[in-house]
Amino acid sequence: MFENLTNKLEEIFSSLKKAPSLNEKQVDEGLRSIRQALLEADVALPVAKKLIENIKPKAIGKEIIRSTTPGQMIVKIVYDELVQLLGDQKSELNLNAVPPVSIMLVGLQGSGKTTTAAKLAQYLEKNNKKKVLLVSLDIYRPAAQEQLKILGEQNSLQTLPIVKDQLPNEIARRSLSAASLSGSDVIIFDTAGRTQIDLSMMSEIKELKSILNPSEIVLVADSLTGQVAVDIASEFKKTVDLTGIVLTRADGDGRGGAAVSMKFTTGVPIKFLGVGEKIENIEIFHPDRIANRILGMGDIVSLVEKASEDLDQDKIKETEENLKKGKFSMQDYLSQLRQMKKMGGMEGVLSMLPGVSKIKSQMDNSGIDESIINKNEAIILSMTKKERKNPKIINGSRRKRIANGSGTDVATINKLLKQFKLMSDMMKKMSKGNQKGIGDKGIPPELFNQLK
Repeated sequence: MFENLTNKLEEIFSSLKKAPSLNEKQVDEGLRSIRQALLEADVALPVAKKLIENIKPKAIGKEIIRSTTPGQMIVKIVYDELVQLLGDQKSELNLNAVPPVSIMLVGLQGSGKTTTAAKLAQYLEKNNKKKVLLVSLDIYRPAAQEQLKILGEQNSLQTLPIVKDQLPNEIARRSLSAASLSGSDVIIFDTAGRTQIDLSMMSEIKELKSILNPSEIVLVADSLTGQVAVDIASEFKKTVDLTGIVLTRADGDGRGGAAVSMKFTTGVPIKFLGVGEKIENIEIFHPDRIANRILGMGDIVSLVEKASEDLDQDKIKETEENLKKGKFSMQDYLSQLRQMKKMGGMEGVLSMLPGVSKIKSQMDNSGIDESIINKNEAIILSMTKKERKNPKIINGSRRKRIANGSGTDVATINKLLKQFKLMSDMMKKMSKGNQKGIGDKGIPPELFNQLK
């Protein structure tokens, strides 16, 4: 997300940082470039104009012009204004009501409401320790209720039993009674969508609101639609008292215009981002962390949080102990590959690291294949325990056997073994206290070439 905008802003800031001092003309040119970058990222024109208006008086102040690091100071000003624009601070779901607390999801057809309902349910059960009941009020889209039921069954989430030919208001009343009887803390309602906003859709939502008295009415919008998503949010805000927004498919949105524009345009906070198809692919919207990502400063806090959730702590400890002893086996490498898969692969990890545009450029230009992780996993699983412990014993005949077992070829086996040797040497150096990082030039060429 924000990849295009981030790359352009990094270029602008890079030129500003190189200047030993800045005059008003240089600042004006930089701000013009920032404005253009925002518009190209599909940020709404009023939003881009307001952001520049807020930045300019601070950026041309004497303290900036005379600063020893004027470029850095401008980055800080832009960061502060972006955070304000995005919502200042995270906005959590309001669950402070007498249970069962009702949450209504609204939006157009195809925006991802049903999947988001299941994601939110799992999130609340895992992180807030709430018992959640999922309810589909969509009697119009074929198999909509069945879809939510299946998602519930697949992820051990409770769903309201389907009763044929019931109307949405009847389902809503039945769900309130069912939730009270089952002791549910939260009910998430997946309302019906339409291909466009219409009078009947809004009338139904208003009626349901009067029945359910929801603590939250959350719009689910597709971030890939850019400015259209912002316009839809504005329309819903006029008709229904929206309390929050979930932006879906944010992982596929290279521009990010909807996220940047939404809060300013509607006054409604973005609460979550949908960042993939899996049930766990949803994350809280932190304005300060998002501003960091937009400005190419990464999101180390979110990366650490994700790591603490996804990574197997016992495996990490075991690998650490081996490293302290100067050992790094193919089994350790397999564990690392699996942990990386859990965190979204190389792209998922890199997206949260600061200043990774050069590394991403290397990856894009050199044709690194993310599927290499799966191939390497298959190869290691085709090795014996003895071979994983000591890869040096893998001779020609063993390589042929491993290639047949993993569905690859000997050339791919050779590439993995070279890659493992480089990793092993690097790990041994780190275990001795030499923890030199990647540096400005990106991934070391010898290791980088092995990732292709």
